[in-house]
Amino acid sequence: MLKDLLRRTPSNMNMKKGRGEEPDVLKTLWAKCGKCQELIYRDDVKANYYACPKCGAYFRLNAKRRMRMIVDRGSFTPWDEDIQTPDPLQFAGYEEKLEACREKTGLYEGIMTGEASIEGQRIAIGIIDARFLMGSMGYVVGEKITRAVERATEKKLPVILFCCSGGARMQEGMVSLMQMEKTSAALKRHSNAGLLYISVLTDPTTGGVTASFAMLGDIILAEPGALIGFAGPRVIEQTIRQKLPEGFQRSEFLLEHGFIDRIVERSEMRKVLSDLIRMHTCGKPASAPAESELAESHPGKEKKDAWEVVEASRKADRLTALDYIEGIFTDFLELHGDRYFKDDGSIVGGIAMLGDTPVTVIGQQKGKNLKENLVRNFGMPSPDGYRKALRLMKQAEKFHRPVICFVDTPGAYCGMDAEERGQGRAIADNLFEMSDMKTPILSVVIGEGGSGGALAMAVADEVWMMENAIYSILSPEGFASILWKDSKKADEAARVMKITARDLLELGIIEKVIPEDIPASRGNENAICRMLRAQICSFLVQYQQMGAEELANHRYQRFRKM
Repeated sequence: MLKDLLRRTPSNMNMKKGRGEEPDVLKTLWAKCGKCQELIYRDDVKANYYACPKCGAYFRLNAKRRMRMIVDRGSFTPWDEDIQTPDPLQFAGYEEKLEACREKTGLYEGIMTGEASIEGQRIAIGIIDARFLMGSMGYVVGEKITRAVERATEKKLPVILFCCSGGARMQEGMVSLMQMEKTSAALKRHSNAGLLYISVLTDPTTGGVTASFAMLGDIILAEPGALIGFAGPRVIEQTIRQKLPEGFQRSEFLLEHGFIDRIVERSEMRKVLSDLIRMHTCGKPASAPAESELAESHPGKEKKDAWEVVEASRKADRLTALDYIEGIFTDFLELHGDRYFKDDGSIVGGIAMLGDTPVTVIGQQKGKNLKENLVRNFGMPSPDGYRKALRLMKQAEKFHRPVICFVDTPGAYCGMDAEERGQGRAIADNLFEMSDMKTPILSVVIGEGGSGGALAMAVADEVWMMENAIYSILSPEGFASILWKDSKKADEAARVMKITARDLLELGIIEKVIPEDIPASRGNENAICRMLRAQICSFLVQYQQMGAEELANHRYQRFRKM
């Protein structure tokens, strides 16, 4: 009987590739998931954030329902509801289509904009509704977004835009195309004012919307499985007759290729947005640690053999960047991708809290077993990793967040694909840009600091080293092979290269040695992280008092002396 009912209810059968329009789900007691083909009780769909409880496929949300899910109850004040839609091409049947959409959706146009709050934090928000001509961007959509961003700039509000669109609105021709530049220009002014813009990509986000405001977020989030791309799959297949692989242009594809920061489930979206807004608006300077928290920062009394230090720096159980990030900071939100080609697993980074102070933390990450090392490329960053790190640093500079880097790499990856994508240029860009960033930078060498691959994350106001870390022009094996034609003399090379923390402190290359009574591992992780947390707080108290130009000049003079 249920199957017969569903056959007679076309509204339940409009789901393609696992997606459907949420309002149709609520018209009957049951729905059919277009992905897994299971019958679903409507209250279960509603309780599951409008996702199939069997397979997790998302139903499309209308703008009003999404607004209720995201913002505080009763906090939304709409903006610009009465902007008139032009008909620049005098396109046959366009007015009738608009009227039909208005009657169907209860909206005058394809986007809701206004002011609201998320957990008490005021924001400007816009949500596109796919039911209105597939969320296409015509004059009114572009104008409402532009006005919302302009008003947010005046009020110094963060902007959140939920994107869902088939692209430019064909019925308005070049007028529609001009909305791409208009919205982008407004966002540039908002960005120049040092304000946060979060873009949330939902299914589908394509065409001119993707090529404008959708991909310009300081932080770009996406729902799972959303179709995201400039040219949609049908356009690609029909234009160049190319068969597309499974999963092409879905959120997961974009994350892997470095174009978005995170994929966020609907059940977590409100909290993630709230956390991001808080981290960009709290902005309290670090407070000085208690004297009892500050340990003496000097190496042990007995000088260790250099080769012993090399071996200790490479131990598989040595603390990694993520261990330090999780042990020192709270509320770490990892962000992904270089926005060009890839998300490099050997570089981890994001935003975290140090007490009441938001910071950007970035680390070169090794694995602790073969499987992890394959994902992390044995801690050897590609050009995409360095570009990812630089993107996060530039974002930190915009929001005046200090940058804390954890350096641990045998060296930059030297494969053919790294050379093809410009490994040398990527490292050079980091040196160039970091040299005068207008925000405090601290780099801590926690394991291996291999050559330019390490320096690309160590152009800092101060560089510290763990007592059992090394920082070198190249590996001892490489040094011995080049100068003595015998890599087996690596231990001898280590002794003459002066690559230990104590050696480099004496040479004036670094500012501080963090003691390790025993080599840093799980056994003493808490003690080391507690000490480092206090030392970092002390660093921030000193450097956050400096002006932007003073910081940049201090960093320049630090290296100028060397």
